[in-house]
Amino acid sequence: MKNIQIYTLIFSLLLFACKKGGTSDPVIDPVIPPATYAFSDLKVNGTFSGFTYYGLNNNPVVKITFSSPINISSVSGNITLTDAAGNAATYTPTLENNDNTVVITTSTLQPITKYILTVNTGLLSKTGNKLQTSIAVNLITAVDDTDKFPRITDDELLTLVQKQTFKYFWDFGHPTSGLARERNTSGNTVTSGGSGFGIMALVSGISRNFISRADGLARMQKIVAFLKTAERFHGAYPHWLDGNTGKVIPFSTKDNGGDLVETSFLMAGLITARQYFNGTNANETALRNDINTIYNGVEWSWYRKDNGTTLYWHWSPNYNWDMNLPIKGWNECLITYVMAASSPTFSIPKSVYDTGWAQNGAMKNGNTYYGVQLPLGTANGGPLFFSHYSFLGINPNGLSDAFANYETQTKAHTLINYNYCKANPLGNYGYSENCWGLTASDIQGGYTASSPNNDGGTIAPTAALSSMPYTPTESMQAMKYFYYKLGNKTWGEYGFYDAFSLKDQWFATSTLAIDQGPIIVMIENYRTKLIWNLFMSAPEIKSGMRNLGFSSPNL
Repeated sequence: MKNIQIYTLIFSLLLFACKKGGTSDPVIDPVIPPATYAFSDLKVNGTFSGFTYYGLNNNPVVKITFSSPINISSVSGNITLTDAAGNAATYTPTLENNDNTVVITTSTLQPITKYILTVNTGLLSKTGNKLQTSIAVNLITAVDDTDKFPRITDDELLTLVQKQTFKYFWDFGHPTSGLARERNTSGNTVTSGGSGFGIMALVSGISRNFISRADGLARMQKIVAFLKTAERFHGAYPHWLDGNTGKVIPFSTKDNGGDLVETSFLMAGLITARQYFNGTNANETALRNDINTIYNGVEWSWYRKDNGTTLYWHWSPNYNWDMNLPIKGWNECLITYVMAASSPTFSIPKSVYDTGWAQNGAMKNGNTYYGVQLPLGTANGGPLFFSHYSFLGINPNGLSDAFANYETQTKAHTLINYNYCKANPLGNYGYSENCWGLTASDIQGGYTASSPNNDGGTIAPTAALSSMPYTPTESMQAMKYFYYKLGNKTWGEYGFYDAFSLKDQWFATSTLAIDQGPIIVMIENYRTKLIWNLFMSAPEIKSGMRNLGFSSPNL
């Protein structure tokens, strides 16, 4: 009886659904999607390798095949060819393969440029059907192998690169302080470490007769007068200063006090200038005395943080030691321990170097990468600035201590970086024996420390060029490629721009003090050993490095 009642209820519901007000609803036809056709094949210059093509000639031919014959009149407006900025490039479309294949013959494209070929769904077949999904093909043209500038001798090219790069520190130096701006867009923000490199560049420029000794001395007097009144924190300068007022500009919220590493770069530059301006006249004598006062005022030992076993990078009057970054090797900070150990007033003992910096030998490596054994540091050596910043002044040739031979270390690090780029395990377009060098630099949309372990496809000219003393043949190859082959893409008002990516067709327009300075200085060290000889001649440097256990013909 129960089942009969259920069946009766179901029948009544069905009857109600079919009738409304005594009439039947109209029958609704099913929705039929519009007919489409599909993409089936792609060839660029006769080959298929996905939807991105590198190293193309300036007149590539693109053939796109579909499942249906194409209406040629619908190509216009539905197949576009533009560069990355959206500027249209012209092309000629034709059909082949029973009209199933659209052949795109381009006009002459620009070299080293990315183009996007887009096929929209509005492209119609001959029966009026639309394309199922749109298509985008990336077409990246090759470097034009012609020379962009007249050939000059290698020696002339070295001088030209030094002279053009020197303009960053001379022409673009901050007008009030004389210090180096952080980068070419920094306004009043000057950098303490980059200014140390700039002071070494200034000495190189005087030696090369880019400016007179008198003009160089006047600039140094301006710099030193500013530094005497600029804000300091237990003797250490901040990373950034306001070039007008000398007040700290915070590098980050808690990094608003002393930066011991940046200070060490600055002090190395000042000591170099002191050794260069060795005249007996009143102006040069006063300059040397002022530099001594500034150097002797850095409280290196205080940055041990309560007399500890290592140096610390930062101290803030607001946040104290909150940054909590001990300075440990192996990286760019060897010079910090050397400057601290050499201080006549606030020196550190060898135990701080051994325990803090060298970590009692834990900074040693000894493994082989790309056929080269690396004495110190992380796998594959890290970014190349590790072998640049400290060695602008410290001469690594014949230098050793209990932990490494530093001539071996710097050359091995550079060769690993070069060999990695040459091997190009990630397949980054553009890498070669002529186009190499991974270090900290601007990248597209930001900044990073590039290395074989952090490789996004960006080459920084400073990496190879500042390695000139270590790998002169490989570095000269890179310099010629950057200058002659890439031309104005990488060469500008202040020498080479900071970085570029042939993979992404991106070229920086920036120049940075910490990248431009080492180019001038290390080329000069390669040519004359000028900065090495000056810095290593300082009596307190000799004494300090000997106390740390270093031996060298230069000590």
